[in-house]
Formats: sequence, C-alpha cells, structure tokens
Amino acid sequence: MNELFLVIAITVLAVISPGPDFAMVTRNSYAYGRRSGLLAALGIACGVQVHVFYTVFGVALIITQSPMLFWMMKLLGAGYLVYLGIKSFTNKSVLTFADASASAPRAWKVFCSGFLTNALNPKTMLFVVAAYSQVVEPGSSLTMNFAYGLFMSVIHWLWFSLVALFFSTERLRRRLLEKQRLLDKAIGIALMGLAACLMIPGVAQS
Repeated sequence: MNELFLVIAITVLAVISPGPDFAMVTRNSYAYGRRSGLLAALGIACGVQVHVFYTVFGVALIITQSPMLFWMMKLLGAGYLVYLGIKSFTNKSVLTFADASASAPRAWKVFCSGFLTNALNPKTMLFVVAAYSQVVEPGSSLTMNFAYGLFMSVIHWLWFSLVALFFSTERLRRRLLEKQRLLDKAIGIALMGLAACLMIPGVAQS
C-alpha cells in the first residue's frame, strides 16, 4: 500500500510540472479544438509506455550508465523539441474560430506528435527510472511492473485530457486564437528553451 501511495505522489508531481507535453497539448487544444487536444494527450500517455518497457527490461540501466547512449537520447529528444519549436515560432497561418477545427491535422499525425514528444523526452525517462527504483523490488513480477507503468500512463492521460478540455473551451479558444501569433511564438520559444535545458548537464535530472 505504501508503494502505491509513493507511485501516486511521484507520478502526480512529475506529470503536472510544466514541460513539452503541456505545451504540445495546450497548442493543439486552443488551435484545433478538443479532439486534437485529447488525441495529443492520448499520444503522450502511450509514449510513457516506451520508457516503461525499456525500464522494466533493464535497458534504462544501460542508458544511464553509458554517457554516449544517454547523450544520443538527449540529442534526439532535444532535436525533436527544437523542430516543434521552430514550426510553432515560424507559423504564419492565422486561424479563426470558425475554420480552426476544419484545418486540424489528421488524427494520426496529432497522436504521433504527442507520442514522440513524450517518448523522446529524457526527463520522462529519468522520472520513470526514478519511480521504478523506489517501488519495484528485484523479485517483482512482470505483471506488477507493467501495472505500475499502466498507472503512470493513465495519470498522464487524465491530467493532459483535463488540460485539453480546459484550453479547448469555446470562450477561451476565441480569446487565445485572437492572439495566436503571439502564443505560437511564446510556445515555440518555450519548446526551444526546454530543448536547451535538456542539453545542459544536471538540468534534466532536476
């Protein structure tokens, strides 16, 4: 029971802290509506399972013990965030409330964006490794280990679904879309800033 409470506390605190997942869901929600925001949230929740999978089978230990492998993973994650940031910062299309939903990206593309944002995030990797190191015993069954991972995904899905529902409300969307250019640039800068933080030693671990 104490293990469960520990997992809940660690997961909730990690999930609600601002990061690239939050930026991704926020932008999809206010720009393209509730459906896109919820699909991004689902993609993020599924991305968590990538980290759970290699953590359970011990690959995370290899990554954390090999500076080169960990550096390559950080580089991949930072590069993807920079790509998203540049796309947001340089976006010149201005959406109106009436045509925003009609111009939304395909469902699979939105899902994949959420999935890759989380799957390539070293901060999530470190969170999953830290959580498992606290609650999983050497003799724990695979079923129990993956149950912890499923719980992490569910919490991510619930939180970011709430974020999507909040930022996709009609009244708020109208106001945000009126300032879309400014918001897109702010989100772009935030994503590139997060990428820079991931590449600074010690920041991703905090």
